[in-house]
Amino acid sequence: MEKTYGFFMPTVNLMGAGAAKSIGDQIKKLKGSKALIVTDKILVEIGIVGEVKEYIEKAGVEVVVFDGVQPNPTVSNVNAGLKKLKESNCDVVVSVGGGSSHDCAKGIALVASNGGSIKDYEGIDQSTKTKMPLVSLNTTAGTASEMTRFCIITDEERLVKMAIVDWRVTPNVSINDPILMMKKPPALTASTGMDALTHAVEAYVSTDATPVTDSAALMAIKLVSENLRNAVANGDNFAARDNMAYAQFLAGMAFNNASLGYVHAMAHQLGGFYDLPHGVCNAILLPHVEEYNLIADPKRLSDIAEAMGENIEGLSVRDAADKALEAIVTLSKDIGIPQNLRDLDGTEVKEKDFVTLAENAMNDACSLTNPRKATKEEIINIFAEAF
Repeated sequence: MEKTYGFFMPTVNLMGAGAAKSIGDQIKKLKGSKALIVTDKILVEIGIVGEVKEYIEKAGVEVVVFDGVQPNPTVSNVNAGLKKLKESNCDVVVSVGGGSSHDCAKGIALVASNGGSIKDYEGIDQSTKTKMPLVSLNTTAGTASEMTRFCIITDEERLVKMAIVDWRVTPNVSINDPILMMKKPPALTASTGMDALTHAVEAYVSTDATPVTDSAALMAIKLVSENLRNAVANGDNFAARDNMAYAQFLAGMAFNNASLGYVHAMAHQLGGFYDLPHGVCNAILLPHVEEYNLIADPKRLSDIAEAMGENIEGLSVRDAADKALEAIVTLSKDIGIPQNLRDLDGTEVKEKDFVTLAENAMNDACSLTNPRKATKEEIINIFAEAF
């Protein structure tokens, strides 16, 4: 059966210490004169937004700040940001933060040019017009949302995280400055780092994987395995932060084009239903989903074991695949990630909800490229094993 593959990423991608200082010039190149910064209150409080605002204003661009983004951005967040955009007559959107800020900004920029509600764009390539210019400045090493065509927004009415996969939401410019990632707390570093690992693993085992995405995914897995523990242990370790910035970007290159699988399809439901942290949900689900996937392609998992630094010499492909599962669990434990859904602080995950969660997961766009097709009952079982 014939099938073609695309490759999507921003036109301009800036990386390295001090990259954030160029943000004003990048906005000017997009003909922006008044920017809406989309961010959260914490980044305003700790001064990062103020620093970025100064960089932008030095280039002669006016700035308006919308800091109403929640950890799991909602339809209401998008609507509120869009209202501020229109009232302020902004002509460019700037996201500052991690995946929550980037996704909310993508939703705002897309609806600003296409009209309607962000709900109208759930699914794959549902828009018809180019979004407003968008520059995404990343402050965490995890989601890679600053450079992907994925936009995840929670529909509060349905308690579902909508997956909007659309090449038109891809930011025009991505900026990764590891200096802005210093001082991030260990728990955030751990959860976002495991999100990056999950992106790379799911992209590598995806049915849409290509040699191009494979190369990015394997290097991302290697860099996460070598640097995440150090970044969690010592947030001031610049080398670890820098390498994690590259790792999450490479993982983004991989999954932005190979897509994902059941880990994300299931984690989206946990986040939408219970407002749980995305990276932690991914970390808990990852070994369980990949154990389910193992028989579909054990060679791929053996490759992951090797990329994670495991010695697989002399092992059968099947035994080497098991090493990958063990390495994922060990890394997760080492950096303090809860190992079960019931261990999450303040969680109200209930077994009675697994049927609904499984049904919604099977309708999630990320489920389409999982290497093994599951029944609803099998998805329920995976939730139960992770519980």
